[in-house]
Amino acid sequence: MGSLPQSLVLVGAGKMGGALLQGWLELGLDPAAACVLDPYPSADLQALAARHGVKVNPPIGSITPPEVLVLAIKPQTLDAAAPDLLKLVSSQTLVVSILAGKTVHNITSRVTGAQAVIRAMPNTPASVGRGITGLFANARTSAKQRQTAEALLAAIGRVEWVDREDLIDAVTAVSGSGPAYVFYLVECMTKAGMALGLEEELAARLARATVEGSGELLFRDPSHSASVLRQNVTSPGGTTAAALKVLMAPDGLEPLLVKALAAARQRAAELSG
Repeated sequence: MGSLPQSLVLVGAGKMGGALLQGWLELGLDPAAACVLDPYPSADLQALAARHGVKVNPPIGSITPPEVLVLAIKPQTLDAAAPDLLKLVSSQTLVVSILAGKTVHNITSRVTGAQAVIRAMPNTPASVGRGITGLFANARTSAKQRQTAEALLAAIGRVEWVDREDLIDAVTAVSGSGPAYVFYLVECMTKAGMALGLEEELAARLARATVEGSGELLFRDPSHSASVLRQNVTSPGGTTAAALKVLMAPDGLEPLLVKALAAARQRAAELSG
């Protein structure tokens, strides 16, 4: 694991940017070494920055190009932000981008001083320190810069590297967008419970607690695969087996998820350019 940078600028402080900043501060990032640029910082972000003494929106001209520049803006705003980003980059700056779909080339063609670029795809459980982030580094990124990026992203959860840039779009489809699939599963289980006669609030509590507990089992028992854990709660000829016969049918859940994730990956690819 690498060390935290001596200077860092975070551009974009939405929910993910805020989660990152909080994780870094908890990990020991020097507040005086960081600043945040966001035209509309949330009240929570401003309160977090004020508690720790992190500068928010200092004049661009007063900022020396940092060791690490983290881009957490919306992908569609890259063009508009580029003129200011040019002022924040030197040949020694590591650019860490969490812009879905935006390639290394997209970034270096707009932020022309950028040399070392790492694409990162975290997910929203980062806000509770249980995220997972996929990382890809371009060829100009040094081993030390890779270690620095890993230290920064490990502050919000687990880190996994991929060795091909196109695989970041697959990471986006699986884990970047994945929390929404899990939340939607809870919605669907709630409605299915209501169809069986349960009151909505009770069905929602049952569905939510089931997903929460199942996730915790996965977390606490990494030695067993999801398949083994599934088999452990499936008695032959029982109620769970009856339900799984539907979910695991040729037209069941697996082909639907394959189709859904392919759509997410395709959309990530469309965001490039």
